[in-house]
Amino acid sequence: MKVKLETGDDISFEDFRAQILQDYETAVISRECSILGRREVLTGKAKFGIFGDGKELPQLAMARAFKDGDFRSGYYRDQTFMMALGLLKPKDFFHGLYATTDISQEPMSAGRQMGGHFGTYSLNEDGSWKYLTKQKNSSPDISPTAGQMPRLLGLAQASKIYRHVEGIDAEKFSVNGNEVAWGTIGNASTSEGHFFETINAAGVLQVPMVVSVWDDKYGISVPAQYQTTKEDISEILKGFQRDENNPGYEILKVKGWDYTALIHTYENASDISREEHVPVLIHVTELTQPQGHSTSGSHERYKSEERLEWEKQYDCNKKFRSWILENNIADEDTLTDLEKKIKKEVRLAKKEAWSEFLAPQKEAKKKLVTLLDNAAQASNNKAFISKIKNDLIAIDEPLKKDLASKARKALRYMIGEKSEAKQVLSDWISSYIAKEQPNYSSHLYKETEGKATEIVAVSPTYDENPEQVDGRIILRDNFDQLFSRHPEALIFGEDSGAIGDVNQGLEGLQKKYGKLRVADTGIREATIIGQGIGLALRGLRPIAEIQYLDYLLYGLQTLSDDLATLLYRSVGKQKAPLIVRTRGHRLEGIWHSGSQMGAVIHLLRGMYILTPRNMTQAAGFYNTLMKTDEPALIVESLNGYRLKEPIPNNLGEHCTPIGKVEVMREGSDITLLSYGSTLRIVMEVAKELLEVGIDAEVIDAQSLLPFDIEGEVGKSVEKTNRLLVIDEDVPGGCSAYLLQEVIEKQGAYRFLDSAPQTLAARPHRPAYGTDGDYFSKPSAEDIFEKVYRIMHEANPSDYPWLR
Repeated sequence: MKVKLETGDDISFEDFRAQILQDYETAVISRECSILGRREVLTGKAKFGIFGDGKELPQLAMARAFKDGDFRSGYYRDQTFMMALGLLKPKDFFHGLYATTDISQEPMSAGRQMGGHFGTYSLNEDGSWKYLTKQKNSSPDISPTAGQMPRLLGLAQASKIYRHVEGIDAEKFSVNGNEVAWGTIGNASTSEGHFFETINAAGVLQVPMVVSVWDDKYGISVPAQYQTTKEDISEILKGFQRDENNPGYEILKVKGWDYTALIHTYENASDISREEHVPVLIHVTELTQPQGHSTSGSHERYKSEERLEWEKQYDCNKKFRSWILENNIADEDTLTDLEKKIKKEVRLAKKEAWSEFLAPQKEAKKKLVTLLDNAAQASNNKAFISKIKNDLIAIDEPLKKDLASKARKALRYMIGEKSEAKQVLSDWISSYIAKEQPNYSSHLYKETEGKATEIVAVSPTYDENPEQVDGRIILRDNFDQLFSRHPEALIFGEDSGAIGDVNQGLEGLQKKYGKLRVADTGIREATIIGQGIGLALRGLRPIAEIQYLDYLLYGLQTLSDDLATLLYRSVGKQKAPLIVRTRGHRLEGIWHSGSQMGAVIHLLRGMYILTPRNMTQAAGFYNTLMKTDEPALIVESLNGYRLKEPIPNNLGEHCTPIGKVEVMREGSDITLLSYGSTLRIVMEVAKELLEVGIDAEVIDAQSLLPFDIEGEVGKSVEKTNRLLVIDEDVPGGCSAYLLQEVIEKQGAYRFLDSAPQTLAARPHRPAYGTDGDYFSKPSAEDIFEKVYRIMHEANPSDYPWLR
């Protein structure tokens, strides 16, 4: 391992030596944080720990190749990398372990994610973009294994878009597409489908992406022989290696304890990917995991004595230390002194972080003890309240939960009593919860100016005798307007390009705007979503198309765990204004007309979920979303593309409001709430109900998340005194959600004369064919009879029993 040191003209030996010692210092700091971090968990100060020990050296090499403007999409072992870039200090590390909610102390997620999840700030306080080209960037990590991979693809593709698409204002986001997206993943996680899907897609797209596989031969307790064919990920990916005739990957393999080889490998990977826009896979082998997978277990339980001994000998920090001594870069005394200094500094950082974490609770505890004492003196249940006070005093290191819980339990003992002490305690509880709750609940949606719900509605306008066209034409021409006005906008998906999507809503647009802006993709929904997230993180305005609502399930993990949580887990410091376009409902069969709305509205909190009834409304939603910077899912009506609609003369300008319902028909007897394709059937039934003397009010929900922020449905129920929610989701799905929103949240229960009800599809997927649709989903007759039964129950004389 001994090498000849070459100083060259560009760097002196002293500068070279300083760099080496700086790297060693970072490696030792990171290792000491891991060791003390594990102890903090085992002593109960932190809940869980998962650390980057054993991976220090390759991360140092990656940090040296990482440049301003680059992006990282990694996983929870990368603490050394963040420390090497100066983005994570030891005290930050421990605040993350303790889940401190002060973002100035815990800058990664203000305690919303466990330690080891790293991100940087892409936004100013007002929500505007920072100059990403002037800083080193990390997208916020997620825990699901390989979940970081789809996003990585989009981060890399953005460089290709910026390099080759003209007219985009790229000043804050790219310098000629020279930025590299760096991904990291554990060797066991390469077994996941997201990894293989991303690897394949990046090879097809030829984007500047460098993936590092940290290979320590285990996935928790399961060795590589059960994880990977041939126990070697680079070996089985050899078919991706580029050659003279075929584009592909550059695949590099390097030992994780060989410092000089690592430095050269990462410099080489950076140059290839940055200049040629070629993806690179770096398989970093012979790594160790000195403390095991996490604090939830011990690796001595599943590793052999031989393996444990090998890991001690080939620990990358130990090898690095030996290399420094062998090459006379520093002597034993220098390294020993440095190590002692580092241990002292890290212990001090830990101590200070714990003290800072506790300080607000200790201060609040003092105040609360006084309030509880006063409450006890004023109460008939003095003994019980005093016990709660004394229990609180006995807690030397109180959590916020301890304070809130004790105070609220004490208040129970004062039910029915009136005193100033009780009121003061009650006020303290309300104030404390109001102060602390946002630390755990804020930024699910945008909180700065320009929220989608604030975009003013602009109604479609029409010529005197508007042309009646297929709905797809309205969408197509509206997209044309958007792409002409927004050079940063692009759309991609299966069949989106050459044929203009399966329903021709993008007909001819690829020819007009090029293959990068209107693009076909492979059949790979998870990475279609990932492309969109990564592109949006870098300032572009992507629309990711999932061909059918049923196929959204392939990308649902990425949508739910990554996109929907992004703003929340970054505490408003990053945004990804991705629009996901899909279509669904009312077609034929199990796989093209299912309804996942119940799942979607629960799994995608943090996104807007929009269900337009026709293509004019859909186009208006796209226009609204392009005026804001928030993620959304739009579900177009699958059987509406060929239905005739009058074409507006203000395409690209009309805006469908988000969070508002639309009253489609006024009535006095019952409120019928629906959305999407089913709404057309409800409107037909409303006419038929008039024949039997039932005057129904019909409301289009149109925006499911958020739903009816002005409470219009509740006002309708106040007038009609009855409510039926109709949709084609499974029972207990979206219709149940809407019912809760109206009855519970809007308080419409106060106005009901009949039990509120839902009418959903059967609990199975719809059977094939016209008859399958009829007997699987709510038909016109189902709706008619359901309404009639409600009216019969209320007034059987006017509405005699039907059947």
